[in-house]
Amino acid sequence: MDNSSVIGSASRRQFFKTGAIAAAAAGFMSKAYADGGDTIRIGWIGCGGRGGGAVVNALNADKNVKLVAIGDTFKDKLDSSLAELHKKEKFKNLIDVPPERQFVGFDAYKQVIDSGVDVVILTTPPHFRPMHLAYAIEKGKHCFCEKPVAVDATGVRSVLASCELAKQKKLSVVSGLCWRYDPGTAAFTKYLHDGGIGEIQTIQTDYCGQGLWSRPRQEAWSDMEFQLRNWLYYTWLSGDFIVEQNVHNLDRVAWAMNAYPVSAYCLGGRQTRTDAIYGNIFDHMATVFEFANGSKVFSYCRQQPGTASSNGDWYYGTKGRAEWNWDNDKVTGEKPAQFTNHLNQGYQIEHDRLFAAIRKGEPVNNGEYMAKSTLMGIMGREAAYTGQLIKWDDLMSSPQNLSPQNYAWGKIEFPKVPMPGFTKFEKKA
Repeated sequence: MDNSSVIGSASRRQFFKTGAIAAAAAGFMSKAYADGGDTIRIGWIGCGGRGGGAVVNALNADKNVKLVAIGDTFKDKLDSSLAELHKKEKFKNLIDVPPERQFVGFDAYKQVIDSGVDVVILTTPPHFRPMHLAYAIEKGKHCFCEKPVAVDATGVRSVLASCELAKQKKLSVVSGLCWRYDPGTAAFTKYLHDGGIGEIQTIQTDYCGQGLWSRPRQEAWSDMEFQLRNWLYYTWLSGDFIVEQNVHNLDRVAWAMNAYPVSAYCLGGRQTRTDAIYGNIFDHMATVFEFANGSKVFSYCRQQPGTASSNGDWYYGTKGRAEWNWDNDKVTGEKPAQFTNHLNQGYQIEHDRLFAAIRKGEPVNNGEYMAKSTLMGIMGREAAYTGQLIKWDDLMSSPQNLSPQNYAWGKIEFPKVPMPGFTKFEKKA
């Protein structure tokens, strides 16, 4: 494996343009496993904690599956994740990953996808999702895509194109936006769609919590390794926390609205993340999203140690008020109701649906909402970074591409902290 493989941002753009054409020319049609006799072979790309959870869900989702290939940028991450899986007695016959199917480096994703797998679990830092998804669909693989699926508009457009191609090739693409698969949240959202609180006028949504982990720089680490080891704190890798974490809330409210916003403005900055180890992301944002019908979503997110936590949604309609939270959902007004959420159940159900779809040969495709909810997060971020009103159509066509010049160990630019009023939004000419 060549860990110093170089893929310039220009070639990334060309890859996005040509990959779909080449894949369509191949004319691949998805294989069905309706009889349940064939083993569905899983490849795992991106060996972090959430990835480990996704693989456990995948191994629990079908009676005849096997993990056969793993890839990560770092060998120590791959080794520790594989060791954790081997500790689980129930999976001892479901893991068949010899050294020749353990891949390390920037090209590991290609080697996993090309190793004879049927479905891939994509759980790397979000920056890489568009590239990895495009290659997986080109090669005819079903995909689970952890949220979010991009960090810039260029990546979002790539994901939309890949998911459209997946439809043509009858491949399943399932999103890690797990609340879409949670039964309680689905029932709650249907109640809103059926007019349970009348026309929704206003929504408040909070994802306010504590600080997260960071990894001090080691002497042997290059600039690139340091940033990858601390990927949460670099916009080019994570999209900032409004995209990486708060996307769950934004997806829920967009689902409830059956629409995406037309514009957004935001107040945001960093007060506690002042050390260089925290890269260039913010630690608090307050965003106002406006929809075409005049309704507004007030979104608050924060990651600051020692602060109060809040995670939920409050919906105000013409006939009542509804509250979503992790324990239960309450509706008051003309049609009072209550719904029970099942925390973490969606994580398993999304994989159950994916593997059932593969068995039946009836593809499921979550591409549109996973891409557009990601773009909604990017919209709030760009409004925070620039201090400007950001319009959906301008963002969707933005040429912004946060890719580095190349993917190689060594020196890489450390991005500046954005400054509202000075940082510019990259708008199509």
